[in-house]
Amino acid sequence: MARIVEVDNLDSSELDPFVRLTGHQLRNRLNPDDGLFIVESPIAIEAALDAGCEPVALLTEKKYVHGRMAAIIDRLGDIKVFAAEHETLSELTGFELTRGALAAMRRPQMRDWRELAAGATRLAVLENIVDTTNMGAIFRCAAGLGIDAVLLTPECCDPLCRRAVRVSMGTALMVPFARIGDNISDWPVPMLGELKAAGFFTAAMALRADALSVDDPSLSTIPRLAIILGTEGDGLLPETISACDAAVRIPMSGGVDSLNVAAAAAVAFFELRDRKRLSFPGE
Repeated sequence: MARIVEVDNLDSSELDPFVRLTGHQLRNRLNPDDGLFIVESPIAIEAALDAGCEPVALLTEKKYVHGRMAAIIDRLGDIKVFAAEHETLSELTGFELTRGALAAMRRPQMRDWRELAAGATRLAVLENIVDTTNMGAIFRCAAGLGIDAVLLTPECCDPLCRRAVRVSMGTALMVPFARIGDNISDWPVPMLGELKAAGFFTAAMALRADALSVDDPSLSTIPRLAIILGTEGDGLLPETISACDAAVRIPMSGGVDSLNVAAAAAVAFFELRDRKRLSFPGE
C-alpha cells in the first residue's frame, strides 16, 4: 500500500526527480538501470501503469489523494505519495499542465530494434526528430494508426521526456520503440541496409517530383513497410532518400508545399497502414 507523505515545501531531496533533476540526470547514462522518467497527468500515469512501467514515487495535490487520484494510488504498491497544497505545487514550472499529478517511474530497458522489427508489418523510422512536442504527437499517431514499433535514429530526442509523454497522452509508453544504430555514423548506412535485409520496403517521405503519391495503391499492398520521416525543417537527409526503395509524398494544394512532421506522420500512417490487419468503420 502506498504511503502518503504530506509536504509543505519542495525542499526535500526526495522530491529531486520532480523538482530539480534535468532530463539528462533522470536518464542517468552512467548507470541506465537507475534511470527514471517523469509522467504528467492522471491519463498518462494510467497508460504507463497499463504498459507495465514501475512507479517510484508520486507527487500530487492533497485534495486528489482521496479523490481523482485514489484509484491510481491503489495501483502503485509500496511507494511514497507526496501530497501538497496547490499553492506549494504551483511553484513548479508548468505544474498546471500536469492536471495535478506527476509520477516518477523507472525507465524500461532499451530494446533491440531487430526484436521489434521481427514481428512487424509497419514501422515508423524517425530521422533526427528533436522537437519533443512533435515526438509525442507522432507516437500518438503511431498508436492510433497501426504502427507496430517506432525506430529512432541516434540523434532523435528522448520519447520519454516529460513533454513528449504528455503530448502523446501516454502512448509513448504503449508503442514499442528502439534506437536504430548506436552512433551517428550508423545512419543511414548500414542500418537502412539491415532494414531491407529484414524484409522491409523502405519508403522515404520526401518532397521530390518523382515521388509516389502516398495514396498510390501499390504502396498499401506491400507486406512489410518502413515509413521514414525526417527532421523538422530540412526533412530527410539526401543520402537517406537515395538509399530508400521509394520516395513518397503527400499531395498538397493552396500553395503549401508540406505539412508539419507530426501531421505528415498522421496522413502517412493512415494511408500506408496494413489494411489486412487494420480497418476503420465504413471501409
